[in-house]
Amino acid sequence: MGLLFVFLGRLFGRIFGFLFKWLARAVLAFYALVLIAVVFYAVVNPPTTATMVSEARRLGSIQKDWVGLEVISPHLSRAVVAAEDANFCRHWGFDVAAIREALQEGAQRGASTISQQVVKNVYLWQGRSWTRKALEGLITPVVELVWTKRRILEVYLNVAEFDEGVFGAEAGARRYFGKAAADLTAQQGALMATVLPNPKERSAAQPATWMQRRAAQIADGAATIAADGRADCFGG
Repeated sequence: MGLLFVFLGRLFGRIFGFLFKWLARAVLAFYALVLIAVVFYAVVNPPTTATMVSEARRLGSIQKDWVGLEVISPHLSRAVVAAEDANFCRHWGFDVAAIREALQEGAQRGASTISQQVVKNVYLWQGRSWTRKALEGLITPVVELVWTKRRILEVYLNVAEFDEGVFGAEAGARRYFGKAAADLTAQQGALMATVLPNPKERSAAQPATWMQRRAAQIADGAATIAADGRADCFGG
């Protein structure tokens, strides 16, 4: 009986050792692929996203026009950060305080940072699933490590949907106000920021009264983060 236990112990030890070795290799391979993808888009502009492909199939075509952050109005940059992720410059991809508040409030609010939204838009897919959230949680720190905050915001402002089938700040500004993203005023930037959570049902050109109130709050928030240094990491 003693020899049997010894044999089984060695057998299970070898099996677990084999499984652990291959699991470790799989994890290393996964992060190697993630690192390659993240480094690539640190210098190359993402040509499309899963959402763009889906919308192009549904609508027949989409509008998008990539522009650098330096030619996007700082009014829009600050407004989007103030509305979506006010502590963008101070966190490493996850806003712990916002997550804690979201848990306390239940389903009434989200806590995704701009960094997480970039990962979701560029590397993953829309929708709610534990698989996507897990992958998002694994990839976000890598993006934060490799990309600058300016790059994260630049990509976000170019892949976010601002109207149905209209992606990026430049296409959004031209759709709503007939002007380049560089020429947006503080009010226009704030109105575009109000659209982001639900671009298919909101319009910056014909904002509802509550959207106008929200835009005023966002404009105030944008001025606040410019004054207290929370826009410094992206030159806002």
